[in-house]
Amino acid sequence: MWVRPAQAADELAPLPLKLPQPTLKGTPSELPSGPHIEPLSDKPPKPFLAPKGVQNVALGKKVTTSVKPFTGEPSQITDGKKEPDDDQVVEMRRGKQWVQVDLGEPFKIYAIAIWHDHRWIQVFHDVIVQVSDDPDFTQGVTTIFNNDVDNSAGLGIGTDKEYFETHYGRVFDAKGVVGRYVRAYTNGSSLSAINACQEI
Repeated sequence: MWVRPAQAADELAPLPLKLPQPTLKGTPSELPSGPHIEPLSDKPPKPFLAPKGVQNVALGKKVTTSVKPFTGEPSQITDGKKEPDDDQVVEMRRGKQWVQVDLGEPFKIYAIAIWHDHRWIQVFHDVIVQVSDDPDFTQGVTTIFNNDVDNSAGLGIGTDKEYFETHYGRVFDAKGVVGRYVRAYTNGSSLSAINACQEI
């Protein structure tokens, strides 16, 4: 989660992301496609512009999950490590699951960057990113991103598109929303019913 220090100016600059190495497993011969999936691109995404001087306040913060991971620990999701290695992926059982970061206090959030699992080129389903001051997300919830087009997750119909996981991760525009907790849902991927997250 990228926020701006109080003394920072209004000047915009590219978000200072530290990217991991790309996977060496190559691109699958058959990729999912359709009207609700962004085509896979071999070009880097356009830099996300945020106020100059923004900082990643999620680094090292407490993480909780909807179920106990069977691979990895929740704390890995904010440890800054997101290489395409098996020991840097937190995996959870099938079905709708979430990971949640407690920032410790409310912040004005400009961007949320997430890497689910870029060991393989794949598309995660029902990706929903929300911000709230309520740790239970029962009130005061702002949805930043939702690509659940059929409401299978039960959180409302989304209008965003599914996308391919790459080492670039995905930067979601938080539009300066203020909140303490960030929750990110998934419901399996095009390769597996298992849910995974590497870094927020």
